[in-house]
Amino acid sequence: MSDYSASHIEVLEGLEGIRKRPGMYIGGTDSRALHHLAAEVLDNAMDEAVAGFADRIHLTLHEDGSLGIRDNGRGVPVDEHPRYPGKSALEVVFTMLHSGGKFNNAVYATSAGLHGVGVCAVTALSVWTEVQVERDGFRHQQRFERGKVAAPLTQGDATRRKGTQVRFLPDPEIFPNPRFTFSRLLEMCRSRAYLNRGVEIRAREESSGTEETFHFPNGLKDYIRAITEKKELVIPEPFEGSAERLGDDGKGRMEWAVAWTLDDDGDVRSYCNTVPTHNGGVHEAGLRSALLKGVREFAETRNLLPKGLTLTGEDVLGGAIVVLSLFIPDPQFAGQTKDKLNNAGVARLVESTLKDNMDHWLHRQPEVASKLVEEVVERAQERLRRKKAANRVKRKTPTSRLTLPGKLTDCISSDLSDTELFIVEGDSAGGSAKQARDRHTQAVLPLRGKILNVEQANSEKFEKNAEVQSLVTAIGAGIGKHYDGDDLRYGKIIIMTDADVDGAHIASLLLTFFFRFMPQLIADGRLYLAQPPLYKVTVGTESRYALDDLERERVEAEMTKRKPKAKVEISRFKGLGEMPPMQLRETTMSVSSRRLLKVVVDDDKLTESAFSRLMGKRPAERFAFIQEKARFAQDTLDI
Repeated sequence: MSDYSASHIEVLEGLEGIRKRPGMYIGGTDSRALHHLAAEVLDNAMDEAVAGFADRIHLTLHEDGSLGIRDNGRGVPVDEHPRYPGKSALEVVFTMLHSGGKFNNAVYATSAGLHGVGVCAVTALSVWTEVQVERDGFRHQQRFERGKVAAPLTQGDATRRKGTQVRFLPDPEIFPNPRFTFSRLLEMCRSRAYLNRGVEIRAREESSGTEETFHFPNGLKDYIRAITEKKELVIPEPFEGSAERLGDDGKGRMEWAVAWTLDDDGDVRSYCNTVPTHNGGVHEAGLRSALLKGVREFAETRNLLPKGLTLTGEDVLGGAIVVLSLFIPDPQFAGQTKDKLNNAGVARLVESTLKDNMDHWLHRQPEVASKLVEEVVERAQERLRRKKAANRVKRKTPTSRLTLPGKLTDCISSDLSDTELFIVEGDSAGGSAKQARDRHTQAVLPLRGKILNVEQANSEKFEKNAEVQSLVTAIGAGIGKHYDGDDLRYGKIIIMTDADVDGAHIASLLLTFFFRFMPQLIADGRLYLAQPPLYKVTVGTESRYALDDLERERVEAEMTKRKPKAKVEISRFKGLGEMPPMQLRETTMSVSSRRLLKVVVDDDKLTESAFSRLMGKRPAERFAFIQEKARFAQDTLDI
């Protein structure tokens, strides 16, 4: 368009901007974003509890798919707003961005939301939102539809109760799957009840009649024991504590619990004002620094460190299960989804508070502390052994030493009988796989994007391609006529890609590489394809996984036959990076529960022809293949 004038400048009024660009406000339109709406309303109720004005919250997932959350707090103000004549404070809060009582520290000392967007996102992205407020001796209510006022605020019956109820139905025009998952809502309620020991949260699902109550008088002490109930601990009791006054003004507070387990990987769960900060932030940085300094100084004071050994954060936090809950007056989150805390000065505040408590805890029980240090030292020594093993990669030439790829997360063992290398696409899937793996036997190599199609590439492209060279280096056995199985660094090479078309394409490119440059690896039975599920089928409280549509239908039929009246929920995994590490471990990586396909070549000539035809430089041959198989593909889609 060559002309560009004032008429092309669009002004979005009210909450239209949220509807047009939901990703800017809630991070997208997927299941996580949908449940973010629930968290916004629940956190508003929690703010009343944290402020000491509510002690009960009720969450109801209604049969029509709407969600209702009610608290017994003060109730949203319903009187006319002084700056907006004719509009109640309730209407302003639910329809105007950057409004609310949380900007005023006299109303909320700490709160979960300070962007002034949260509940407006709920109003904007719902078919309808109904708000009922009980305060000042009466029941008041108002209805909104897709971000606009649908009915004026009305005063109803007299009542002695106080509180706010918000009920809303997510808009299918915004969310491809607008149905809440009750198990996910239960986890939200459970975690928030742990974080505020005085609140009772009841959650109910109308369709199944399921109801649960969460109330934890001991707060994080109950939380850490629930997380570690089935884990083997290094020391019997966690490092627990709280600080009721933080900072110069004393308005902040903090609670923590740390348990060291014999697991391979740790887990840090941090919260700020009851909001889960999945991507960490400054409070986590302060915690890590405090734990490292505390353990290191105790070990040095007691002469418990071997000569030349320096402890790192990885050593101290490896296997540690951590829960950190921080309450501060003005949290600065990274983005509206509040995944990361950014407040300047908070890291130092958390570190100094935790370090003092850590020192007292360690020196008060020197025998227990010494046992913890022994485990930390052992992890440090394992780390150094891995580093030395990495430096023992075979030389490419007498004068050129290979170094392991920077993105490779290696395993501890060097025994070919039990070691495995998982090849995954991208840092997101790599991050999940690294957390899900068994660090003793499983290594992870993330590749960036789709690997080079070696069937079409010349030797110069092959030699310069960083991803191909990383793969060759990690495996360690060389390629082509220089391949030597005795130099293999892992007993199994496992291609692990998403269970979709893109994942299949990446797997095909990798198979082409191995067939052309490491055929003996296939002949020796060392190449495998992981089988991540595409679906999770939940019937009632039971869940199973399915690899594809056919298996999903079969699993669903089997489960509904056993529980014909139970609610059926089908969730589709977008990719490995979207799966929680525990789920990825259970379904795809754990030796005891996964499914692997061994790659075999039954007919060398047919396989040679297939790779040449489908992956080579002649597109006409691929087009002919597509025409040949078009009817098969359509029949498959029709099943």
